Amino acid sequence: MLNKPAPTSGDRPFLQVEGLAKSYPGTSGPVFDEVNFTINRGEFVCIIGHSGCGKTTILNALAGLESASAGHIFMDGREVAGPSLERGVVFQGHALMPWLTVRKNIAFAVRSKWPDWTNAQVDTHVQKYVDLVGLSAAIDKKPAALSGGMKQRVGIARAFAIEPKMLLLDEPFGALDALTRGTIQDELLAIVRETHQTVFMITHDVDEAVLLADKILLMSNGPQARVAEIVRNTMPRDRQRATVHHDPQYYPLRNHLVDFLVARSKDLSHGRAPAHPPIVEPGRGALADTPPTVTLKAVA
Repeated sequence: MLNKPAPTSGDRPFLQVEGLAKSYPGTSGPVFDEVNFTINRGEFVCIIGHSGCGKTTILNALAGLESASAGHIFMDGREVAGPSLERGVVFQGHALMPWLTVRKNIAFAVRSKWPDWTNAQVDTHVQKYVDLVGLSAAIDKKPAALSGGMKQRVGIARAFAIEPKMLLLDEPFGALDALTRGTIQDELLAIVRETHQTVFMITHDVDEAVLLADKILLMSNGPQARVAEIVRNTMPRDRQRATVHHDPQYYPLRNHLVDFLVARSKDLSHGRAPAHPPIVEPGRGALADTPPTVTLKAVA
């Protein structure tokens, strides 16, 4: 992948992905090609698609952990050319060092970002993010003494603690039970709102995407997969897991995602999806169909 000058427009998005493609030796065609999308600063973006369409490869390319065969990625005006502490990654597994406590696992990352900080500065910073994920009581425990959900919270706290410009999440809640997943989703939403973090997340859970994401990228099936549609979530950003299904936009949006995954994604494989995906708002029509609220006033 050749270096290319970064876009110079003052209106450029925070992250810009242009013509990304990935091929492997011995295969007849690319896993994906002509992947094009943008992410604005502070946006939460989910990507959904069937296994094999290249979602994790795209995330790894955004992280600088894997090179694409073609195309370019620009973040904050510079081309992504390798790993950087400007991008924090949370994988499906917690990837904690088992011989270190929660405090020391997070401190290790913090020292990598700020090597000149004193022990007191590091500890104060670590405590802040441990508090954010609700693990203050377990700060001096090792991973073996933690549940699966607690380990994932440590991974999230560690990623946030280096204060990256962008957070990359590779289906971090996939192995958790539904109750634990829901709790951590709520905590993640609260932290993102507090920190205004830019997030790119892989998920297979439609309801998770509807709850968390401002935009949802729909990947067609591989080979030669592409981002076929960009779905804009038009529900209020302060949505809550317990009440989101009461919004009239919820089911049109959810049904659109399910319909794509079940009925349309396979027909758009082999490069049949457009190179530049349309932006759709399936929930918007539900608002027009909702009868206006009538306010009755008492007559004196």
